[in-house]
Amino acid sequence: MKISQRAQAVAPFYAMEFGKQAAALEAHGHHVVKLSIGEPDFGAPPAVRNAMREAMDGRPMPYTASLGLPALREAIARFYEEQHGVEVDASRVVVTAGASAALVLATAALVDPGDEVVIGDPSYPCNRQIVESFGARVTLVPATAETRFQLDAASVRSRWTDSTRGIMIATPSNPTGTSVPADELAAICEHAREREAWRIVDEIYLNLSDHDDQGRPPRSALSFDSDAVVINSFSKYFGMTGWRLGWCVVPEPLVPAMERLAQNYFLCASTPAQHAALTCFTPEALAVCEARRAEFAQRRALVLHGLDRLGLPVPVPPDGAFYVYFDVSGTGLTSWEFCERALRDAHVALTPGRDFGVHTAETHVRLSYAASADALREGIARLGKFLATLE
Repeated sequence: MKISQRAQAVAPFYAMEFGKQAAALEAHGHHVVKLSIGEPDFGAPPAVRNAMREAMDGRPMPYTASLGLPALREAIARFYEEQHGVEVDASRVVVTAGASAALVLATAALVDPGDEVVIGDPSYPCNRQIVESFGARVTLVPATAETRFQLDAASVRSRWTDSTRGIMIATPSNPTGTSVPADELAAICEHAREREAWRIVDEIYLNLSDHDDQGRPPRSALSFDSDAVVINSFSKYFGMTGWRLGWCVVPEPLVPAMERLAQNYFLCASTPAQHAALTCFTPEALAVCEARRAEFAQRRALVLHGLDRLGLPVPVPPDGAFYVYFDVSGTGLTSWEFCERALRDAHVALTPGRDFGVHTAETHVRLSYAASADALREGIARLGKFLATLE
C-alpha cells in the first residue's frame, strides 16, 4: 500500500507521543504525573453533564444542519456580546467538531497550494500541519521572550513577501500561555488586511485569560477586526475536551463555502453534544467556569513558584492558557533529553519544545497545569529529585 506524501510528511504530535509512553508506564503499574496534555481535570460543568444525560433519553438524534443548531449559534453570538462587548450575527457562527475541525474548514476555505502563511515560532504544531496539508508554505517567524514568545507587528512586516496570503495567530498561545497585547494584535491584523490577506486568530484559551484591573475579560480580535476568522472551542474554558465541539466566527461571504465544506468533510458536529452545550451559557455553568479560571490562576502560581525554586527559568509567565514554557538549557540536557529522562526516571510526563517549532526546540519544555494542584505538587517534587541526580 502506498502512503500519500501528505501523510508521510506529517510529524507526530509529540505531546500525544509522550502521553502514549506515560500510558505504557502506567500499564506496568507505575504512577505517572501527567503534565504533558492540555486537558482540564475538571470535566464539563455539572449542569452540562446533566443536560447530556437528559438528551440521551432515547430520543432520535438526527444530523443537525452542517453549520450547527440554530439555538447554539445564537447562544455563541450572545456570548461574544455579553463577555466581550462584540456584536456577532449568529449567521456568521459555524459549529464544528472541535476547534481542530474549525481550523481544517477555515484552512480549506482560504488556502491554495503555493500560498505562503505566516505563523509564529513557537506555536501549536497542528496549525502548521493543517496549513501544509492544503499545500501552503509556512513561514515560521521566531518569537522571543522580548515579544512574549508571540508575533509582533515588526516581525510580521519583516517576513512578509509578495506570496504571503494569510497569517495564523493563537492568543493566548499554546505552548507558552502568553497573549498578544490587543494593540499589537490589532496592528498585525491591520497590516494583513491592508494587503488583502486573511487572518485566522485562534482564541480557544481567551476566556481563561486574566481579567484587567476593572475585572473585564480580554478583547476578542473581532472587536477590532470584524473580518478575521476567529476559532474557539468548548474544550478548554468549558472543560469539554472529549466532547469534540468547537466553533468559528467567519466573515459573511465565507459562510457558504464553510457550509459546503462542512457538508462534505464532517456533515455536522455531534448532535447530543450540541444540545448539551446550550447549557454552557447559563449563569450556573458560567459561574462554575469562572471559579475554575480562578483555580487555574492558583495552580499557575504554584507551578511558577515551584519551577523558580528548582532553578528552571520561565522567561515569560503565562497570562492566559494553562501552560508554562520553561528553559532547561541550564541542566545540560536538550528539551527532548530532559522530557525523556523526566518520564523514565521521575515518571513525570512533559512536552519537549520540538513540538512547537525550531527556534526554542532544544531549550524549552512545556508544562501543562491543567492537572490538579495535588498532581502539580507531586510533579514538582519529583522533578526536584530528578534534577538532584543530574547534579
